[in-house]
Amino acid sequence: MVDLDAAIGFVVAHGDAVDRARLSRLRTGAPVSPDLLDAAEIGQTVDGGWPAVLGGDVPSIDATCFRLAELDDLGALGRPAARHALDWLAARQLPDGGWDEDPRLAGSAPEWATPGDPEARLYLTANAAYWLSVAGRDARAAGPLDQRVGGAYAGVVQAAAQALAGQLAPDGSWPSFLAAGWLSAAVLHRQQLYYESARIQAVLAERMPQLSPADVAALAATLRRVEVGEEQWVLVSARNRLAETQRSDGGWSSDDGHQFDVHTTLTAIRACRPIGPVLPPGSPIAPPGSPVVRRARMVPPTDDEPGTW
Repeated sequence: MVDLDAAIGFVVAHGDAVDRARLSRLRTGAPVSPDLLDAAEIGQTVDGGWPAVLGGDVPSIDATCFRLAELDDLGALGRPAARHALDWLAARQLPDGGWDEDPRLAGSAPEWATPGDPEARLYLTANAAYWLSVAGRDARAAGPLDQRVGGAYAGVVQAAAQALAGQLAPDGSWPSFLAAGWLSAAVLHRQQLYYESARIQAVLAERMPQLSPADVAALAATLRRVEVGEEQWVLVSARNRLAETQRSDGGWSSDDGHQFDVHTTLTAIRACRPIGPVLPPGSPIAPPGSPVVRRARMVPPTDDEPGTW
């Protein structure tokens, strides 16, 4: 069993003010101070996205999705900054239902966000569609891009889900990075394409013993965010894997260096917490988020890759 008390203690001991705010909201639904939220939103471009590098002026699909994950942790997806970013993501969808990075980022983008690369494009499509799915349920009922019941982004996500489903191989694998798999499974599940989602989940469950703690935590938190049942084998396997890899200090190791261990541990807490607040009983619940740091390849497996630009 995962020791949630030890994990909480690790975040309290080693996290900064933002980390502790994320933990507090996760445990009790405690509101985050406006000053901290303003700081988390800093750097947004006029268009609505966030750049991949500090001070940059070209918004990035990948960087914007990562920032939305952080804002989700803080309960800020309903604030104007996040809504502006979601509108920007939706407007950037291509006619085939996918997403691609701005060609101006070609010289600096990592391989999982390389403009024009098919594997990167599938990952970016899954990532953008995931955040539009997560936020769309609570979005304004009649948004600027889609008037149908289900939120402002219903039509956008439906087209993306069809594009993702069309990339699946007969065995359930996908021609992109591992993170594209669990993000796609979440999007397809939310779109009630349960068979397609289950095929991906079966592949992920088979790969579970080889996955790093950071990948397992992100996978499980992502699927729980869209209400995949805890009894599903992929989530049972993920909890077992996290129990095996939890350190004696209560934390989990990041794939990007010890400075990200708190981030990985927070993701693991989201992945393993009960259907209710960790402490105290009866407190309001904040939905689990699912930031993705690493993007290891799905086919074929390769060495670990950093998740920052």
